[in-house]
Amino acid sequence: MALPAQDERTVPAVVLQDLEHEPLERSLAGMQTLVEQHGHVIVVCSTAASRAVRQRLHTVRSLLESDRIAVFRPELPPLALAVLARQLRQLASCDLSPGVLASAGRLLTHYLHAGALLGSVTRLDRVPVDLKSHAKSWMPGSQFGVLAHPAPYLARMAPGVTLPGPEFSTSMLVAQGQLQSDWVTATLAKSWNAQGLREVVLPAESATWWGTAKLIEFCAYLPDLSVLYQLVTSVRQNSCHWCGIDVIGDRCVFCSATPPVHEQPARAG
Repeated sequence: MALPAQDERTVPAVVLQDLEHEPLERSLAGMQTLVEQHGHVIVVCSTAASRAVRQRLHTVRSLLESDRIAVFRPELPPLALAVLARQLRQLASCDLSPGVLASAGRLLTHYLHAGALLGSVTRLDRVPVDLKSHAKSWMPGSQFGVLAHPAPYLARMAPGVTLPGPEFSTSMLVAQGQLQSDWVTATLAKSWNAQGLREVVLPAESATWWGTAKLIEFCAYLPDLSVLYQLVTSVRQNSCHWCGIDVIGDRCVFCSATPPVHEQPARAG
């Protein structure tokens, strides 16, 4: 989750480790310290995280009675989630309010293209898999290119096969699991016209998320801070009617309030 800094301005990440195992008092004290030091905390949590981790996060937030803690759990593969967390760390160095920064997570997910090359799809439940692909998954040497975001797509590997990619310039990260192939770096990156290609360590949750350890995960993303900042600041901001914080969108990421529904006045008969 904590990728290396993209540039010297990228804010360091705080990794919340062993949440489900450590005493509740330690979790509370750690989060309270972060809130006191930084004012607001944005927690980026994988959907592959255990139920115990999710429960601990919400318990800590409830016990602290804090509207300054946002828990963000987008439906993204682990590597894409790590990329998104780093983009938020980049933007944290800019003059964005906490509510706008936290809301930016939802906006920036639309500009991520994430997937994996898999050696098997028999346990893949994050992307629709038809019976034919399941049957072929049992054939020795079968590999599948899978796009999980922004739209699900699955293709059995064959010469010339690629996946639908972004229509704008991106960089690409690649994380190697227990699968040997140069398809991602030699074919997919070229067809997606990736302007930069870097390899990183495979996230710990990837095997669980994809249903197999035989994979190579990838994510195309916008690396330039100035582009990210322009995207975020070009969107209209609203003030939460409950806590008053500035946000993007119709739901406050800190207090979870939504705008009140105003009933239309009845027409005079």
